[in-house]
Amino acid sequence: MDREVRVSDVTLKRLGDRAEDALSFKEKLELSKLLDRIGAAVIEIEGVSGTKMDALRIKSIASAVKSSAVAAPVALDKENVDAVWAALCGAKRPRLQVVAAVSPMQMEYIYHKKPAAMLEAIKETVACCAEKTADVEFVAEDAARSDEAFLSSAVQAAIDAGAKTVTLCDAAGAMLPEEFRAFLERVKAAVPALSTVTLGAAVDNGMAMADACLVAAVAAGARELKAAAYPMKTASLQNVAKVIADRGETFGVYTTVRTVEMKRITQQIESIFRGEKGKAAPDESKAEAEDLTLSRHDDKEAVLKAAAAIGYELSEEDGEAVWNAFCEIARRREQIDARELDAIVAAAAMQVPPTYILKSYVITSGNLTKAMATVVLLRDEEELEGTGVGDGPVDAAFKALETAADAHYALDEFQIRAVTEGRGAMGETVVRLLSEGKLYGGRGISTDIVGASIAAYVSALNKIAYEEGQA
Repeated sequence: MDREVRVSDVTLKRLGDRAEDALSFKEKLELSKLLDRIGAAVIEIEGVSGTKMDALRIKSIASAVKSSAVAAPVALDKENVDAVWAALCGAKRPRLQVVAAVSPMQMEYIYHKKPAAMLEAIKETVACCAEKTADVEFVAEDAARSDEAFLSSAVQAAIDAGAKTVTLCDAAGAMLPEEFRAFLERVKAAVPALSTVTLGAAVDNGMAMADACLVAAVAAGARELKAAAYPMKTASLQNVAKVIADRGETFGVYTTVRTVEMKRITQQIESIFRGEKGKAAPDESKAEAEDLTLSRHDDKEAVLKAAAAIGYELSEEDGEAVWNAFCEIARRREQIDARELDAIVAAAAMQVPPTYILKSYVITSGNLTKAMATVVLLRDEEELEGTGVGDGPVDAAFKALETAADAHYALDEFQIRAVTEGRGAMGETVVRLLSEGKLYGGRGISTDIVGASIAAYVSALNKIAYEEGQA
């Protein structure tokens, strides 16, 4: 009987290694849904580094993924395991990953542990994870450079402590396919208990051999492969899935990745990274625009049903926020199509609890005077008023918001784009603020571009307040 080879997608997990591929909160949610739809058995995400935003990100992705397992890495300490599990436990299929170095250099210089201490840390952390979920993975992240006797001890310790998947990595990507196969077979021979769990494999693509090495790993008995749906210096999900689909009978294996839908979904994933946020493939976008149109007379149920039709599953709180934003736009527009609704959801939903609420703003500007702005924010029902003078209405509004919030943050990015065309076009703005070395993004949507800019700035302010414990 053929056995399944699970493909574990690492695109989201590796985003933290590539600043040029940074995605927004919403874009990560969109990507997770696409990976779920493509049939990835496991979707790997970044863990918790001690911030509230990390936990919020994991919770949101965990609730958005319906079929795939969601895997988050943990540090080698109980406190971090508890924090990651608190965020991940709402997933339909949660997995905890214990990632540890097993080569002498990494143990000593990165983890600052001797071999005996590392073995004990692996054993304790895996056992702690196993108390919370049956799906625990041990990842030997630099296995190919380790002393194989110590590697065997680490693998045995992880299995004894409760790991159900053991992944061996060639983090340097230095092995040829046959060398990697022989390496896996040696470890299997040294640790008979590996036959009782799932053997996983991961290879860096430094020599452009990662795909071939994973195919060789399948021949050695690996039944879980780490790959990425978007180029991430590792094996290609598309290539690996295609080889298994076309030649899986050679090894008596199959995969659940939906290769028929691969090209279309891959194009959507690529569009996210190219900056075409929230857009479907051209044919789908056109169909949505033609088939889905709301009017100012539609009720809340119709609006939320339309949001579900374009791919959003909103909580009760988010649904209320989207409905309120829709009503605000509908006061100035007779009709709202799928693209506009998508922008409304992106701006209104999936946000942190609001510390600041915009009550009102007044802008005055002209060609003979500098722009002036007055804004009023609510915080715990207290009115905070601020005024500002600037080079244009948006600059003045941002300075007024700084005065009202009594805080100054560097403006790292400000973007404006039209969601639709024509005189009554809706505009979407993106604001990114820098606080203590970290970026916080906010989005706003309105037919009034100044209003959209203010909404985006307040959204970013709320994320800073949430993360830094001001809420």
